[in-house]
Amino acid sequence: MLYVLYGEDGFSRQQALDEIKSTIGDETALATNTTVLEGQQATVDQIRTVAETMPFLAERRLVIIQGLLERFESRTKAGRRKKAAGVSSRQNEYQSLADYLVTVPDSTVVVLVDGKISHKNPLLNSLSIKAKVKSFPLLDREKLIQWINNRVAGRGGSISTSAAQLLERFVGGNLWIMANEIEKLVLFAGGQQVEADDVRQVVSYVQEGSVFNLVDAILEFRGGTAEKLAEQLLQKGASPAYLLVMLTRQVRFVVCVRELKNQRRTEAEIMGRLAMTSSFALRRTQEQASRYSMARLKEVYHQLLETDLAIKTGRYNAELALNILIAELCQGAKAPVT
Repeated sequence: MLYVLYGEDGFSRQQALDEIKSTIGDETALATNTTVLEGQQATVDQIRTVAETMPFLAERRLVIIQGLLERFESRTKAGRRKKAAGVSSRQNEYQSLADYLVTVPDSTVVVLVDGKISHKNPLLNSLSIKAKVKSFPLLDREKLIQWINNRVAGRGGSISTSAAQLLERFVGGNLWIMANEIEKLVLFAGGQQVEADDVRQVVSYVQEGSVFNLVDAILEFRGGTAEKLAEQLLQKGASPAYLLVMLTRQVRFVVCVRELKNQRRTEAEIMGRLAMTSSFALRRTQEQASRYSMARLKEVYHQLLETDLAIKTGRYNAELALNILIAELCQGAKAPVT
């Protein structure tokens, strides 16, 4: 049996994978009969070896291959001769993989798991006829609100229209976070309908979202927005040290994403390495990484260090040091705190 699960909605994709696992056997037996392969390096021989291994004390085994489809996404433009040779080599490669994957023994379930994949992907098209293919795109606003209603109902609760709309606005399309906030809201409501005021009181992501918005504004040189968000967060009690840590964390993500993309790592691999649960967060980080050279990122790190030292040594008041840093970073030019 062959399944293909792909799309940016990692939460629904994982649910689909869990459902497949539940049909294979009990958890204990499955644990000893599951193999996970990285699709960027997997060969036909490696897949054949694990797929044709007989299950141990079970009827079937599970092979999960992460990022195999992304390996065959179109790359950057190359010279004609080099491009022609590359296309021919890739065609032979994906064709041999496709030919084998549709012939795996009945004792093995193979699941390909990928992020966003184009409809022109050659391996996807080759497997579509014989595989069970499921796509998980990000939900639009209307579908997300419907998902919220269904999720709340599934947890034995109910939610007003205004509360569902407010929750969608506060949290956005990250279903991992959304599911967690819904759990808290249903418990908080205690059998009553979840109202908009409940969302305002309970949803911790509101403040966290503002922090992330602040970090994004700084790294995208939106000085006016960054200054307003910083002022709002400080008035609500957020500490300058916490905001500095969150900014440093995102800069580290930007550096890591640049390095991993240069190594041609798949989206699934990058999200795994950075413990990211949202493909939206990854795309935003990739966009931010495109704005910076490695030399500039080193300068930003230096400015973060200088600001931290200025606060710890008492050279500047913490809020003043943070405001100076925001102004300097939003200019996009090196100007360390002195």
